[in-house]
Amino acid sequence: MSDPLHILAILAIAATVIVLAIGIGGFGAGGAFNAKYGNKMMRLRILFQFIAVVLFLGYLYLRNQGGQ
Repeated sequence: MSDPLHILAILAIAATVIVLAIGIGGFGAGGAFNAKYGNKMMRLRILFQFIAVVLFLGYLYLRNQGGQ
């Protein structure tokens, strides 16, 4: 848990969940927030999700390289 890449991956996953929750909440509420930020929130979610996957795969790769 002290590996910086592991911590970054967890933070990226948390950011993805937070942005997803805000986006879904805005979509459910509708109104001006959803009209203005709905697509932006989902694009931001995709970006954070991509970063989280890359960091997580990097962590797994580096962890397995150290064991061989």
